Amino acid sequence: MKNKQTLIIEDLDDVMAMELIGFQDKNLKLMEELFGCSIVYRDSSFIMMEADDQQKAVLEKLIGALIHCLEKKIRISQRDIIYAYRRIMQGKEVHLDTLMMRVIGKTISGKPIAPKTMGQMEFVKAMEKKDIVFAIGPAGTGKTYLAVVYAVELLKKGIIKKIVLTRPAVEAGENLGFLPGDLKEKVDPYLIPLYDALYELLSKETCEKYMEKGTIEIAPLAYMRGRTLEDAFVILDEAQNTTPMQMKMFLTRLGFNSKMVITGDITQVDLIRGKRSGLLDVQKILSGIQEIAFCLLSSDDVIRHPLVQKIIERYEEME
Repeated sequence: MKNKQTLIIEDLDDVMAMELIGFQDKNLKLMEELFGCSIVYRDSSFIMMEADDQQKAVLEKLIGALIHCLEKKIRISQRDIIYAYRRIMQGKEVHLDTLMMRVIGKTISGKPIAPKTMGQMEFVKAMEKKDIVFAIGPAGTGKTYLAVVYAVELLKKGIIKKIVLTRPAVEAGENLGFLPGDLKEKVDPYLIPLYDALYELLSKETCEKYMEKGTIEIAPLAYMRGRTLEDAFVILDEAQNTTPMQMKMFLTRLGFNSKMVITGDITQVDLIRGKRSGLLDVQKILSGIQEIAFCLLSSDDVIRHPLVQKIIERYEEME
């Protein structure tokens, strides 16, 4: 049964309320869209218009979770609101404040980087505990970015001596033709996402210095053959575009005091027709090995524009 007016939170601090409402009421408008009813802030209270008891209970939990963050001086975003709302609707715990306080690195501007979802938190924990970690999930779930952040932190602390970033040079449904330049210039277009992540964590000058010294190496997957990588953090990106033999070759490069992270999205395989992805069978082959972890991320872990989450879910429904 719907009530014409339902009081949600009373006697709220106005400064905290303004943070909840957001600039130009953006957060409040988002909550209205999520709940399908009007929500107003009046006389230090949030009021739902034409809401039923379930909507009231969910909004109370949502605002409570957001207040926990604000009390700990943690800024909230629209993505945080959507994630918290989805968790509550699924009957799951939210713990936004716990996630955001698990800082694993900082950008060059000093902005702290922390997991944004429980799936990302499990991925970070797996990287801390396991020698080989597979992160499998759709675009925008932060797989590669978090792996690069964690690798850079280990390098800064002297725990590892080298970061190796690699991905198969497979065209994403396009024919790029004969690219000009030397081999590095030919493969660099495939590696731009890795450069982007590094430049956010280290200055371009620092990155270039590390690359000249070989402390950071970015190379196509074919360059891994015949090597043993020790004291290194090795990231294989876009692993859905490896063949089974390439996957085996890569995994057997692991040396002492090294970690490997393999990221990929099995819904975006760009291999030519008839070639099977090495990422499809690897979980069945390697399951049960204690030192290996598989982290399966979903659309709930997408941290890009909220519209990306909706697009992924629609494609999942079609498939």
